[in-house]
Amino acid sequence: MNDRSSHPPHGKITVHGNGLGVPSPELVEKRAREIAMIDEREPDEFTDADWAQAKDELTGVDPAHVPEVDDEVADEVTERDDIPGASGHQVPNNGFDGDVNVGEELVSGGIEEAAHDQMVEARREELDQEREQ
Repeated sequence: MNDRSSHPPHGKITVHGNGLGVPSPELVEKRAREIAMIDEREPDEFTDADWAQAKDELTGVDPAHVPEVDDEVADEVTERDDIPGASGHQVPNNGFDGDVNVGEELVSGGIEEAAHDQMVEARREELDQEREQ
């Protein structure tokens, strides 16, 4: 797998060949079940670690990169605090370093998703063969 230490991971844009927006809890659960199955466990017995891995894979948000928000500050900020015409602020860089090719990152993500799909299908075939015996 690629070394992603230089920038935060990016979320999936497709899953099983379908476009992906914000992943639903159902989609995260499905992915967690697939991870459990690949690890030769019952899909219904997915763990919290499987769930966390599935969520990280789909959203691209590593818990180590999530900024903390002080609850007191979040409660104090309301819509009336917004100033009309305020110019806002500079957002952080998208995570790509100058030498990282966006196309390369997309291809890499596609390859990782294809590998996941192949592992799921291979495990399903193994289970089917075991049931036939």
